Amino acid sequence: MLTSLELRALLGLVFLYATRMLGLFMVLPVLALNEAQYTGATAATIGLCLGIYGLTQGMLQIPFGLASDRFGRKPLIIIGILLFVAGSVIAAQAHTVYQLMLGRAVQGAGAVAGVIMALLADVTREQARTRAMAAVGGSIGLSFAVAMALGPVIASHWGISAVFWVTAALGILGLPVLLSIPTPSRVSTHELVPMPEMLGRVLRNSELLRLDVGIFVLHFAQMATWVSVPVLLEQVVGFERDRHWYLYLITMGAGFALMVPFIWYGETRRRMKPVFMGAIALLAVAEAVLASAGSHFAVMATGLLLFFMAFNLLEASLPSLVSKLCPPGIKGTALGIYSTSQFLGAFAGGALGGLVAHRFGGGSVFWFAGGAALVWFAVASTMRAPRRLRSLTLIQAAGEPVVRREALVGVVAGVEDVIHIPSHQVAYVQVDDDALDSAHLERVLGRPLSA
Repeated sequence: MLTSLELRALLGLVFLYATRMLGLFMVLPVLALNEAQYTGATAATIGLCLGIYGLTQGMLQIPFGLASDRFGRKPLIIIGILLFVAGSVIAAQAHTVYQLMLGRAVQGAGAVAGVIMALLADVTREQARTRAMAAVGGSIGLSFAVAMALGPVIASHWGISAVFWVTAALGILGLPVLLSIPTPSRVSTHELVPMPEMLGRVLRNSELLRLDVGIFVLHFAQMATWVSVPVLLEQVVGFERDRHWYLYLITMGAGFALMVPFIWYGETRRRMKPVFMGAIALLAVAEAVLASAGSHFAVMATGLLLFFMAFNLLEASLPSLVSKLCPPGIKGTALGIYSTSQFLGAFAGGALGGLVAHRFGGGSVFWFAGGAALVWFAVASTMRAPRRLRSLTLIQAAGEPVVRREALVGVVAGVEDVIHIPSHQVAYVQVDDDALDSAHLERVLGRPLSA
């Protein structure tokens, strides 16, 4: 159970995370429809506007995380909120496509998603942290669903600029919410903060690299798809833009409901890899259905349903797989690279999707995204099935002997990996509880595991 202080902190951080993602997602279903409003706009430049926030997000995720470890979480989050609001205001007042592009880039420069997660780790106990982070992760899917309906409603009544003004207002509301969150007396964990000395180890881990490729392709496909979907719905299918939100809400809700049993089956029956591979294949099928829809509304709606089902399933699965496959103690570094891959995928999807739509037509974008999904399927097919591992954190006092990998791995049953980080005076021991010889581990360590 969460304590009252933990619950208060969790609700505040969920609000910060969810409203931020809501503001970024609301523009997806409406920006391409308002191309004529911006001087110099083409399908290519609108695609770049959609994706460019991902470039600045991707470049600054790890620097923000490192700076927060030195200067504190809240000051960095405040800087991120102010940049996000400033970018939203610039975009709201834009008259040319390049002013819009600047606003989107500044929005993305407030790259504090990882810092928010690190602050959440600081203010929650270890036994409550997994549930708290799952709540934040769930808020992303909810934000996406709400944004798909809310963005078109706001844009149809008050114009595209209102979407950005609402986004700026949500950002400003985040400041008092952040200040109301209890400030931790100390950084309770370094596990969720990137560490430069661990970058090489993460980049050499083939399992994590497969997941980095996966999140890149998923957000590449997402952004490329939304370069074309709204325009084709209106101009080819003949579906009025003020009714788009009905379609998005219904297909998103149905897709979410359909994916839940597969997540349950994969997690409870330890069959996550087959479910994961099936979802990648479904993403490729969804793109093929969208590409072949032409003017047929029913086919387009079916393609969107399959897309949302695959997207939600994969979006929920990937962070869990990163957590399960990540070596102990370097989750922050792994998640920093993972987040960078995610946002760079969004940038590439927007930029290349817009270029493909401009050169070859909107329908060709779906074939392009589907091809990327097939490449991902080939890469993911060699991944190792995830196991249920957990990490033990051992704080080392001055004068205590260093916990070394060679003394535990292959010596104590159930110990999978050990990482010692001298700069933080901590060691992380990854164990498989199904095979762990706890008594032997305690004898080797010379301390009880509960200490």
